[in-house]
Amino acid sequence: MPQETIYAAVAAFVGALIALLIYHLAVVRPTQAWMSRMLGLHDGLIAGGEGGAADRFGSLEEAHAGTDASIKELGDRLGALETLARTDVSRAGFVRYDAFTDAESGLSYALALLNREGDGVVLTSIYSRTDTRTFGKPVASFKPTVHASSEELEAIDRARTS
Repeated sequence: MPQETIYAAVAAFVGALIALLIYHLAVVRPTQAWMSRMLGLHDGLIAGGEGGAADRFGSLEEAHAGTDASIKELGDRLGALETLARTDVSRAGFVRYDAFTDAESGLSYALALLNREGDGVVLTSIYSRTDTRTFGKPVASFKPTVHASSEELEAIDRARTS
C-alpha cells in the first residue's frame, strides 16, 4: 500500500504539473504577448516612433526650456513696446470750420495730435482771404496748457474719443 500511495502522489503531482502547463500555454502566454504588444504600442506613441519614452520626455523638457526663454523675451519686448506706445501719437482729432464770416470756405482747422495719456499738441490754422496763420499749443492730460478756442477744445475731445 505504501507503494500505491507513492504512485498516487506522483500521479497527482504530474497531473497538477500538466494542468499548470496547459493553463500557462492557454492563458498566461497569450496575456504576456498581448501585454508586450500594448507596451510596445504605448512606447511608440509616447516616443513618436523612434527611441524610448524617456528620450521623448527628455526632448519635451528641452523644448519647454526653450519656450520659457522665448516667452520671457517676448514679455520684455512687449514691455518695451507698451512703454513706447504711451508716448507715441495714437489719438487724433480734426475739426474744420470757418474762422471769419467773409471766408466761408471751411479752410480753417484745428488738429489735435495726442498720445494715450492725452499729452501732445493742438495745431490750428486760421484761413482768411488775405493770409493764413498757424498756431501750435501744448496739451497735457487732454487739457490745453494755454487758452484754447472752442474748435481746439473740440479737436482735443475728438482725439480723446478716437
